[in-house]
Amino acid sequence: MNDSIAQTLAVLPNAPGVYIMHDITGKVIYVGKAIILKNRVRSYFRPSNKQSPKVQALVAHVQEIETIVTANEMEALILECNLIKKYRPRYNISLKDDKTYPYLKITTQEDFPRIFVTRKVLHDGAKYYGPYADAGALHENIKLIRTMFPLRHCRNMNAPRPCLQYHMKRCLAPCAGKVSQEEYGKMITQVMLLMDGKISQLEKDLKEKMQQASDTMAYEQAARYRDALLSLDTLHEKQNATTETGDKDVIGLAMDDTGVCVQVFFVRSGKILGRDSYFLDQEKGSPAEDIMEEFLKEYYGDQRFAPKEILLNIELSSDVQTLLINWLMTKNEKKVTLEFPQRGLKHDLVKMVETNADKFLKERLRKGRLATESNLDAAEDLQKAIGLTKPLARMDCFDISHTQGKETVASMVVFRDGAISKKDYRRYKIKSAEGKPDDFKSMQEVVYRRYKDAEDLPNLVIIDGGKGQLSSALEVIRGLGLAELPVIGLAKREEEIFREGEHTPIVLDKTSPALHLIQRIRDEAHRFAITYHRKLRGKRNLVSILDHLEGVGPKRREALWKRFGSLDAMRAATVEDIAAIQEIPKTIAQELFTFFHSDVMTKQEQLKK
Repeated sequence: MNDSIAQTLAVLPNAPGVYIMHDITGKVIYVGKAIILKNRVRSYFRPSNKQSPKVQALVAHVQEIETIVTANEMEALILECNLIKKYRPRYNISLKDDKTYPYLKITTQEDFPRIFVTRKVLHDGAKYYGPYADAGALHENIKLIRTMFPLRHCRNMNAPRPCLQYHMKRCLAPCAGKVSQEEYGKMITQVMLLMDGKISQLEKDLKEKMQQASDTMAYEQAARYRDALLSLDTLHEKQNATTETGDKDVIGLAMDDTGVCVQVFFVRSGKILGRDSYFLDQEKGSPAEDIMEEFLKEYYGDQRFAPKEILLNIELSSDVQTLLINWLMTKNEKKVTLEFPQRGLKHDLVKMVETNADKFLKERLRKGRLATESNLDAAEDLQKAIGLTKPLARMDCFDISHTQGKETVASMVVFRDGAISKKDYRRYKIKSAEGKPDDFKSMQEVVYRRYKDAEDLPNLVIIDGGKGQLSSALEVIRGLGLAELPVIGLAKREEEIFREGEHTPIVLDKTSPALHLIQRIRDEAHRFAITYHRKLRGKRNLVSILDHLEGVGPKRREALWKRFGSLDAMRAATVEDIAAIQEIPKTIAQELFTFFHSDVMTKQEQLKK
C-alpha cells in the first residue's frame, strides 16, 4: 500500500457515495458504490486470505482512490452506473454480447415518425424495441406492420409531390401534406401497442374502426382495417406461447471455470419474443449474487425498457433487491418487481433460461476448443510446408495501402497459434514515401519501425508481396542483426510463397489447411491496411469539402468526423442529428444539411473519387 492510499483511507467519509480506483497511469480501473464509504473501501485493504482473485488483482494495481459523497445510496447507485458507462473500467462487469442484435426503432422525436431496423441504440429521443435474436423474424414483422399501417419510408419531408408508395396505398404521404399529424400519430400509437405486446387492445381498436368505416360506407378504408386484422392474426400465430401471462424478463446466470454466461428471455403478454446472451468478464471466485447485481445495473442502465416483472435464478439480499427495485422504478416511472421464484410456472421458466445459459456456456467452450485445435493444426501444416523447425506461436504479416502515393499506410496483423490476436495489431502512417508511390521503401520503413527494438519477435514474418517486397524487407531486417528471423513473401497471384535465397516458390495444395491459414492472414492484413487508409482519405476529403463553408473550422470538422465517421453518414443525417453535436449550433447545422444535399457536395465527391 502506497502513502497516497494510506492517506486516503485515513480520511474516508462516513457517508454513502462512490469510490473510483485508478492505476499507476491514472486510468480508472474500478468504480463501486457504498452505503458507508469508510467501511467499504477499507475492506479491500484488510489482510485476508478470503479475498477473491479478482479483488487481489485489483488491489495490486490500485495507486490512487477518489471518492464522491452522495445524499443516499440511491444517488450512489445512479452515479456508479453512469461512471461505469463513461470509463468502462477493467475490473467492473463488461457485457460481451455474442453478436450485435437488431432493434426496431420508431423515430418518435419526429413529427411524422418512421420505423426501421437498427443495430445502434442512441440517446436521440426515439423509441427502441428489442434486442431481437432472430433478425429475419424482425424484418418479417416489419413487413406485416407496413401492411397494416401505411407509414412513410423516405427521410425527406419536403417532397413536391407524393411518391409511388402513396399511389400504391402503402404510405399516406405526410411529406406532401396528405395526412394530419394527429391522424398519423394514431397509427404510431397502434404500432407501439403492437410492439408492447398489447395485441388484444390493438385488435379491439381495429375492429371498432373497421365497423365505423363500414357504417359510413368508407369501404376502402374498412378493407384496409380488415387486412390489418388479418396481418395481426398472422403475427399473433408466429409468437411462441408460454403459460405465464404479462410482461417480464427472465434472467438465468450460469458459471463454471471458463467464465459466466447470462441469458435474458423477453416475455411480452405471455409470449416469448426473443432472447439475449451475454458473456461476462469476471474473475474466478466472485459470488454469483455480486455478478447478478452488477449485471442488472449494467444491463438496465443501458436499456430503455424494464418490464413489470424481472425473474432471476440467483437470490439477492433484501437490501440489494430493495435498492435495485427503487432504482428501476425511478428509471421507468412505474412499479418493477424482482423475483426469485422457487415453485410453480415462474420457477419452471427460470430453470429453462438457466439451463439455456449453461448449455450456451458449454457450447462456447466446446466450439472454442475445436477452433483452437483447428488453428493449431493449420499453423503446424504451414510450419512444415515452409520447412521451419519451431512452432508458429506468433506470425506477423505486413501490407501497404495508398492511393497514388497519398495517405500511404502500413498494417501489421498478428496471429498467435493460428488464431487472430487483435490486441497485437499495429498500423503505421508511412513518412518516407508520402506523396509518391513506393511500396518497397514503405515496406522497409514499417519493418524497421517494428523490429528496431527487437521486442516480442515472431516465429515468422509474412510480407504481402513477391520477390521485390521480400528483398526490400530482408535488407532492413538482416541489417538490424536479426539473422535467424524467418521471413517469407506471399505473391498475390496463386498465393505463391517465396523464401529467402530461393528462386522457385512454394505452391501449397488448394485444399491444405496451411493455404487457408495464410490466405486468412493476408486478407486480414489487407483489410486492416485499407480500412485505415480509407479513414485517413475520408478525413482529408472532409477537410477539403468543408472549406467551402464559413463558420466551420477545424474544431467543428473534427466534431463532425468523430460523430459520423464518413461523408455518407453526414449526408444521411438530419438537421437534428447534426445539431445534437455540442460544438455545432442549429443555424450551422441547417447550413451543413443544405450543403450536404447540394450540387457542390456531389461535384466535390466525384472529384475526390
